Amino acid sequence: MPGVGAVRQVALSAGRDLDATLAFWRDVLGMSLHVRFDPPGIAFIMAGNVRLLFTDGLPAGTVYLDISGLDHFHASAKAAGVPFTAPPMLVHRDTEGLFGPAGESEWMAFLKDPAGNTIGLVERHPPEQPETSVRPS
Repeated sequence: MPGVGAVRQVALSAGRDLDATLAFWRDVLGMSLHVRFDPPGIAFIMAGNVRLLFTDGLPAGTVYLDISGLDHFHASAKAAGVPFTAPPMLVHRDTEGLFGPAGESEWMAFLKDPAGNTIGLVERHPPEQPETSVRPS
C-alpha cells in the first residue's frame, strides 16, 4: 500500500468568471493569488500548504478553512454585504479530542463565492474554564 500523506490540492469551480471568483477570495477572505495561467484560464491560491485550484468546467465544491476571529469576521463581512448561507454556530463539542485537543468546541459559518463554491469557515475554541470562586474582599 502507498503511504498517502497530507492533502496537496483541492479543485474548485471558477465558474464562468475567473476574475470575479478570484476577487471574492482576495477581497472577502484576504487570500492572495499564488499563480495564474492564461491560457488555459486556471489559478491557484495557497491555503497553508494546500493549493486551491480554480478552473472552469468543474462542479461547485466545498472547502473548509480555519479562521481566527470568526464572529468578528462574520459581523464585518455581513455589514459589507457579503451574504452568508449560515451564521457562526456550534457544530461539535469535541469532548473526546477526536479532531483536536479534548474539550474544544468547533464553530462554523458558511458562505458561497461567485462560482457557487461553499466555503466553511472553522474556528476551534478552547474548553470553557470552570467558574472561579469569588475572592474575599
